[in-house]
Amino acid sequence: MSGRLTPTPRLPRPARRPGRLRAAALGTALATLLVPALAACGGDTAAASAGGGLKWTSSYFPTHWDPVVSGSGAQFRELALVYASLTRTDEEGKAVPDLAKSWEYNAKGDQITFHLRSGLKFSDGEPVDAAAVKAAIERAQKQKNSALFGDLTSIKSVDANGLDAVLHLSQVDYQIPQLLGERVLQIASPKAAESPEKLDQNPVGAGPFVVTQLVPGTKAVLKKNPDYWDAKNIHIDNVELTSAPDASTVVSGLQTGVYNFADIAPGQADAAKKAGLDVFVQPGFNAANLSLNVNKAPFNNDKVVDAVRYAIDRQEFVDKLTFGYGSVTNQPFPKGYVAYDPESENNYAYDPAKSKKLLAEAGFKSGDIKLNLVIPAEDPQAEIVQSQLAKVGITVTIKIDKNWATPFFAKSLVFSLYGTTGRDSAAQTLTAHFGPNGPLNLSSPYEPAGFEAAIAKVRQTPLDSPDYAKTLQAATRAGLESKALVFTYSSPNLIAKSKSISDLPKNPAHIDWTGVTIDGS
Repeated sequence: MSGRLTPTPRLPRPARRPGRLRAAALGTALATLLVPALAACGGDTAAASAGGGLKWTSSYFPTHWDPVVSGSGAQFRELALVYASLTRTDEEGKAVPDLAKSWEYNAKGDQITFHLRSGLKFSDGEPVDAAAVKAAIERAQKQKNSALFGDLTSIKSVDANGLDAVLHLSQVDYQIPQLLGERVLQIASPKAAESPEKLDQNPVGAGPFVVTQLVPGTKAVLKKNPDYWDAKNIHIDNVELTSAPDASTVVSGLQTGVYNFADIAPGQADAAKKAGLDVFVQPGFNAANLSLNVNKAPFNNDKVVDAVRYAIDRQEFVDKLTFGYGSVTNQPFPKGYVAYDPESENNYAYDPAKSKKLLAEAGFKSGDIKLNLVIPAEDPQAEIVQSQLAKVGITVTIKIDKNWATPFFAKSLVFSLYGTTGRDSAAQTLTAHFGPNGPLNLSSPYEPAGFEAAIAKVRQTPLDSPDYAKTLQAATRAGLESKALVFTYSSPNLIAKSKSISDLPKNPAHIDWTGVTIDGS
């Protein structure tokens, strides 16, 4: 997932893996990559500007500022202050122009040309052109610590012709404009990216703001980028982004003006409302799950996998963690989303008696199976899992390992928690979970039978086709045959803000600063 976690329930705050998912420590969501819960920051809390700029305290303060490493977990929203992409997402969740002013496919659907806006430059003065797009894609595909290579498998090669980036695809794929937005292809200056290590500490993009100061893990100070293509609609001059302190102090910090914008957990929403703050419920694609490695015992036994599936009471997660904002799900999508498959809704409903029976048939007595549940930080989800599996005779020991911040560390585990913030391309959310190279698939290269063909059919279906929803749901159904994941619950992102900040566009999972104003700035 979603990256990042914090011990407070707020849904899939991606399990802080550099970016993509969110292991389960709760908060919002799940990129990704996974990233461990951020430590409380004690840094400078001075206002970003005397005029009242944006003072954002974030549970997803980036561990990495290189977007290739950071991936597409929840912290992509923070990185989007600095980096722009070919496309972005509107309030309907559809791809609209960003650095690219337009695009078109060839007749076959295996080539797409993006036409970039003219005259744009990165904050280091380098041109934003097709060569920069080509460099960004190739770096994301090839850089050793890339968290994005599994998202770009449809792109075979890129030709750079001035302001036209021509993407040659390995298959027909109508998902590309939806995919190459803020989450998966935030474009850095190719010159700055020649040294990814330096870029990680000195981000250089073509987004709405420019970093002027960066204290790793603690604080970033930014100013408006006058060269951003849509600068006329960015009305915030200064931003101070800080790593979220202890959750219990966030609301008081908002009340006293230390911050004016903050990610919050569901348990903080009522206090924020009572304090006179605006609570923004942001639609999202969040979902939390247990991840099982079917390449390792005991999960190489199908009956043990099914026993775990039947042992999970999803409603308990919702009741204890979401404070009325979440819902149960057995899929990587919330109910009502276009990719949610109604036919799979009741698969593996809670049935502890059936779970015990399956364990017995597999030859295990109560107490025989002992598992380590490895997570990056304290997480109430882990305790629920521990309690529920104990009821069917499986002993779970919770282990905290901060190596979760290491890309793909979890691939070596037997059992863990993930969460995802989803992707703007539903097909990519599915491949991230169920595909052989999926970053959220701990059992790589395992993939459920029939999934590859089902997802190929989705890619071959234009998004405006009347068959698109049915085809997409069939791919979800095929993916859910995977024995590597057990989904639990979904919850929106919650943000508390001062009333001095105007309403934000309700772009699903994205924070869009276009048109947003702050009184006094």
